[in-house]
Amino acid sequence: MGRFASTASLYEHLRPPYPSEFFRSVAHKLGLTKQGSLIDLGTGPGLLALGFGPYVGRIVGVDPEPAMLDAARRAAASAGHALTLIEGKVETLSPDIGTFDVVTIGRALHWMDREPTLVRLDRLVARDGAILICASFSATDGSNPWLDGYNDVRRRWSPAKLWEEAGMGTRTHRDLPAFFRGSAFQPTELVTVETSHTISVQDLTRRTLTYSSSSPEALGENADAMLRDVGQHLAPFSRHGAIAETVVSTAQIVKR
Repeated sequence: MGRFASTASLYEHLRPPYPSEFFRSVAHKLGLTKQGSLIDLGTGPGLLALGFGPYVGRIVGVDPEPAMLDAARRAAASAGHALTLIEGKVETLSPDIGTFDVVTIGRALHWMDREPTLVRLDRLVARDGAILICASFSATDGSNPWLDGYNDVRRRWSPAKLWEEAGMGTRTHRDLPAFFRGSAFQPTELVTVETSHTISVQDLTRRTLTYSSSSPEALGENADAMLRDVGQHLAPFSRHGAIAETVVSTAQIVKR
């Protein structure tokens, strides 16, 4: 079973959402058209691929986890988008896949082997194309007063090795110039969209199961106990069973 196999059924609905304003803003910034093509690496359930679907003509999603591809396939059918899905990793993509105007990568960059990934990206990105390194997360500026304690509970229950590996994602996103150093690419502009919504305590509690360090596979028989601890922490912050959440969605544009 892959690292995210046990999270596939929950990921799409429980992770901090990318709002429609995010996709619209990024598409406008890049001048995307229906003549364009996009490949989403580490596509998971297809959140980025399908979000940008209305702004490009061809969409391809790549992921090593069959359960995630199944979720993406269902989401594409529900949205009415044609989405070509490939089981695999960027490092092993066939050279004959062609080039794309946009290459999107969500919270997957830190799972990729840097050197072969940079080689493949140089082949994948069209001459005037762009890479988008995207993330959507609960704002850490104090507007989500429940967040620090929430993460503390997750950390207590997560196996230490998995927690450390998951933390690599945040560090990689914070230092993108280091990842692309020595390559043909460099980070240019950052698009940021902040939104607010309400989420049920139950869903925010179950969101913990979508992270690799606190997934059902990682926690095993401890999963229910962690969920109880998270729910107890969130209860004082809730009103009528729901909690307000401020979400920040970002796209770092990377170009030649």
